[in-house]
Amino acid sequence: MNSHPSGLPATQLERLRVIREAVAIEAAALQTLAGQIGPEAVEAAERIAACRGSVVVTGVGKAGLIGQKLVATLASTGNRAHFLHPSEAIHGDLGRVGRDDVVLALSNSGRSEEVLRIAPHLHRHASSLLAITATNDNPLAELADLVITLGPHAEADPLGLAPTTSTTLMMAVGDAIAILASRLIGFSAADFARFHPGGNLGQKLAPVNRLMRPVAECRVAAAGGTVRETIIASGRGGRRTGAVMLVDDTGRLVGLFTDSDFARLMENPQVNSLELPIAAVMTKKFQSVDSGVLLIDAIEILKDRRISELPVLDRSGRPLGLLDITDAIAMAPATRAAGGSRGRESAATIVEFGHDGKLRRRA
Repeated sequence: MNSHPSGLPATQLERLRVIREAVAIEAAALQTLAGQIGPEAVEAAERIAACRGSVVVTGVGKAGLIGQKLVATLASTGNRAHFLHPSEAIHGDLGRVGRDDVVLALSNSGRSEEVLRIAPHLHRHASSLLAITATNDNPLAELADLVITLGPHAEADPLGLAPTTSTTLMMAVGDAIAILASRLIGFSAADFARFHPGGNLGQKLAPVNRLMRPVAECRVAAAGGTVRETIIASGRGGRRTGAVMLVDDTGRLVGLFTDSDFARLMENPQVNSLELPIAAVMTKKFQSVDSGVLLIDAIEILKDRRISELPVLDRSGRPLGLLDITDAIAMAPATRAAGGSRGRESAATIVEFGHDGKLRRRA
């Protein structure tokens, strides 16, 4: 017998409606909060950015779990942070809090017993006590130096009991404060890379010299030979790059001879094209990067310039290695959203070997 008590979603459509309504409730609350959040959130970010110690986040229950996630966000974006459980705090863990620390307490109601029990001690031990609560009319708000309010909101739970919307709002506000704090301290992609050395993200944020093909594995030849001599001299086993790097007598890179260059040469009806000087047919204007450029930026150059090879040079213009498009494909990041620039100039340069024998660089 498949009977459903009155009020329970019996069909797939009704169940889908419950899911969509819950998401819509939380989305509407976020939209409202985005338009109402006040300058207190800015001040909270400013205090965190100026903090000489650690950001200590505390909370209990679901708010405590959000607090732990916020600690992870703060730590990964340049701010030392750790979580303090209220129950453990009164049994000795208050010693983790110092006078240079900023404490951030999370409680939607502002009446969580465990948090209120330690709030006066936190206020005395730390440089400031910040609170995220639904309103500023509650005991925690009265004890705090600064209150970031979420405003009135309905939980997505039909019973209005399970923390759902409230925890979503806490997480969003916490993330926003952490983002502003990271901007205020000038946190860069290179800094982010130092804290995320592992996984696919860490690989994209690694310097290009860690993932390029080192020069010993690349095809390199002198720029003074013929096409035939260059092809013979640069032959090597193993993985084959799509370009020969051509260097002068001092070892500086002066040109590239790519597979495309070779194909165009073979399409030329000129007799004895293999006996032409390589310097006459090589690509003299080429893109290059310094060894410290991030892989994510190097891949962006390959994509934007529609090129397949990117030499990596030292300060003297000598090749250290080569990033080949075939190496980068598996690690290529998603296209950046408009306005997603990190606010710094690319380290890439155009390199040209002039007729006077001098190496020229331009942005």
